[in-house]
Amino acid sequence: MKKEFNKGLLLTSLGSFWWGFIGVIYFQYVSFIGHIELVVHRCLWTAVMLILTTTFLSKWKIFYKIILQKKKLIGLFVSGFLIFTNWAIWIYAVATERIIDASFGYFIMPILSVLCGNIFFKEKISFKSKISILLVCIAIFILLRNFNNVPWVGLIVAFSWAFYNVLRKLINVDTDIGLLIESLYLLPMSLIIFFLIFKSGQNDFSLENLDLMFMLLLAGPMTVIPLFLYVRGVELSGLGPSGMIFYITPTLQFLLGYFYYNELFSYEKFFSFTIIWIAVIIYLKDLYEKY
Repeated sequence: MKKEFNKGLLLTSLGSFWWGFIGVIYFQYVSFIGHIELVVHRCLWTAVMLILTTTFLSKWKIFYKIILQKKKLIGLFVSGFLIFTNWAIWIYAVATERIIDASFGYFIMPILSVLCGNIFFKEKISFKSKISILLVCIAIFILLRNFNNVPWVGLIVAFSWAFYNVLRKLINVDTDIGLLIESLYLLPMSLIIFFLIFKSGQNDFSLENLDLMFMLLLAGPMTVIPLFLYVRGVELSGLGPSGMIFYITPTLQFLLGYFYYNELFSYEKFFSFTIIWIAVIIYLKDLYEKY
């Protein structure tokens, strides 16, 4: 039990690090092609990569077994819609320089995960964990004061990702095969949109620019690897612990924004980050004492 739990925390940490650092650099770099085409490539090459890995790992029998179960198919359709919404809104935020709005959602999401874990899976919230949640809520309130209006982008990012994790834990299928079925739901729409972009002559994906083609092909592994790591981590360690670990993502996004992309820094953000990481340390120390 403890071994699986620790493995889940490790996988969640790796996935969160990937999103917060590698993913931000990659999607920021290719965002000039426009968010619609970038979302299409993300969906398309994610499906292709998962088809290849399923073939390589000889998992098609598991795939056929799952698609014969109507309830799981419906659940994966809904979770596929949620993950598509998350991808689309996040890429839109990156392409339109609204990363701060999106990152706000990543601060809300872990709290939603802890609450969802308690509501849907009876994951206990200890006294120390409640203190952690209260501290994070205070930090979120301080961050919210910096916005002139409601950050809808961040809210959609947070709720779509939190409920996606709930559904995937409820459905309980092999992580990669579940991702494959979700991506196959999105594949027809992606192909149609890609065809329309290509027909209108507005596509950036072309044999005339092989370097860019290669970069866009990487949208598959850039999506699948961290998503697999995080979803598998949620399955092993639970929504609450993995949710708190997820604070690695917005913290790294902040550090990149400040030191690499030269975004504005404020004392409110520094104070909020300090409170949040005090809360995370309290939460993880409580987990360590329990396990």
